[in-house]
Amino acid sequence: MSDKIHFTTVSTPKEVLQILDLQAKNLPSAISAETMASQGYVTVRHDPAVLQRMNEVAPAVIAKDGDRVVGYALVMPREFAPDVPILEPMFEMLNGLSWKNQSLKDNPRWFVMGQICVAEGYRGMGIFDGLYLKMKEVCRPRYDFTVTEVAERNARSMRAHERVGFQTLHIYPDATTGEVWRVIVMEF
Repeated sequence: MSDKIHFTTVSTPKEVLQILDLQAKNLPSAISAETMASQGYVTVRHDPAVLQRMNEVAPAVIAKDGDRVVGYALVMPREFAPDVPILEPMFEMLNGLSWKNQSLKDNPRWFVMGQICVAEGYRGMGIFDGLYLKMKEVCRPRYDFTVTEVAERNARSMRAHERVGFQTLHIYPDATTGEVWRVIVMEF
């Protein structure tokens, strides 16, 4: 990885705007099917005000090249579930699951990893792994693990998450779209 990349947490509204810009460039509506298959993609577009509030409660981990955000991993505390309606079914499903013999619903020491993305031109440089290493460092005092879900067809993302230590907790098909999702967990 380049020496010029540094990992930190969001501290300014400008960084939140840069996350939103990077997110928009990696939504399925913004990229080709070939790019989706080879490079991965993100599935949720966050409301700017909600993302700003999320970062005030639990700052996202970011990779920066100078002043430019070139990667991010969103920390989404569970109290934000109602603020992202598209994710409410996921949160309801998570409340019915258990990890290490404890109900997720009854365990306050986890959060949803809201989304991870690395800018084109910076992929394959270890930034994905660096974001998760920084996340572990930053979140370990408050949380024991994080949970996220990845579409099975997003093969690049699945491989990367497995590489950094995520384990599959649950697999399910979305009743509306038929998309198959893997709920995955990474311990800190």
